[in-house]
Amino acid sequence: MILRHDSRSGAHFAFTDRWGGVSAAPYEALNLGGAVGDDPAAVTANRARAAGELGIDPGRVVWMNQVHGRQVAAVDAPWPGVGAPPVDGVVTTRAGLALAVLTADCTPVLLADPQAGVIGAAHAGRPGLVAGVVPATVARMTELGARASRITAWTGPSVCGGCYEVPAALRDEVCAVVPEAHAVTRWGTPAVDVAGGVRAQLAGLGVTSVDDAGICTLESPDHFSYRRERTTGRLASYVWLEE
Repeated sequence: MILRHDSRSGAHFAFTDRWGGVSAAPYEALNLGGAVGDDPAAVTANRARAAGELGIDPGRVVWMNQVHGRQVAAVDAPWPGVGAPPVDGVVTTRAGLALAVLTADCTPVLLADPQAGVIGAAHAGRPGLVAGVVPATVARMTELGARASRITAWTGPSVCGGCYEVPAALRDEVCAVVPEAHAVTRWGTPAVDVAGGVRAQLAGLGVTSVDDAGICTLESPDHFSYRRERTTGRLASYVWLEE
């Protein structure tokens, strides 16, 4: 169920795979996305299972309404009522509050400066990479007292540059903004390396402690991939500070 759970100086980072949940195909089994057509009761049960595995309160998880933009919100509790506004980044100083990113090929980015007590999470697909959602998230963290040089970052399971085929013109558009995202598929066609672009953006901001989950969602049968399956579930990546 939990692919990786890493803890550093009171900051926790975790990523799920697709197994251990109750959703039926094509969302089998641990679908954590609430806007992909799955039974809402199954999603609620899956989110509770994942939280239980991590030892966190499912009612203390912030889920975003992700729209492939660069808007970032500072939060101190989950959104009430109708839910989250359209954002692709969240930051908090509230210990015990988990920030979550949903993906099925896009790059989830988790960030923490435990010394300042500030964490952030960003949803970086190709449009978000170009729009600058990761720099925007780091900027909001620094407003709350974080320093880029102290931030630890993780990029989670996502489609790799060797698999993310795009038209040449689209690759050119991306690389005009983030040159480090330039890639070629394993079969020799134009591609975009979103995670590589994110890591380059972080390095440019002075974030040098960056780890990668090292899993391509398109290649791994243990992970949801929109490019492979179209109708499918969503993985979750979590970051939180110990209370």
